[in-house]
Amino acid sequence: MPAPAGAAVAAGAAVAFVGAVDPNEPGHYPSCPFLVLTGLHCPGCGGLRAVHALAHGDPVTALELNPLLVAAVPLMIFLWGRWALRSWRGEPFAGGAVRPAHAWILLAVTVVFWVVRNLPPGRFLAP
Repeated sequence: MPAPAGAAVAAGAAVAFVGAVDPNEPGHYPSCPFLVLTGLHCPGCGGLRAVHALAHGDPVTALELNPLLVAAVPLMIFLWGRWALRSWRGEPFAGGAVRPAHAWILLAVTVVFWVVRNLPPGRFLAP
């Protein structure tokens, strides 16, 4: 099985699992260690519940839980599609999936999201 297909199967299985095992029910998944230790939300807080909502066709709830994750889904699909297309054509995926400048931008967006969702004006970004 080519790597993109394997990645798609693994991602699909993970989404199916989270869709089937509700993270809103206590005891199924561990708590966020950052939230437990600091009382602040990390960039991933609400992510499992957002994936669960997306798996059940509820993008509005998913956006309320973790808008960064929901915004990242189209990007991940695009990058996977580019990887799959190049793999199918037999082309090397030179330079990796993301250019260094894009990785720095993604890191900056994540850090800004992390900080803003923990400030009073950004509470609407918290799960």
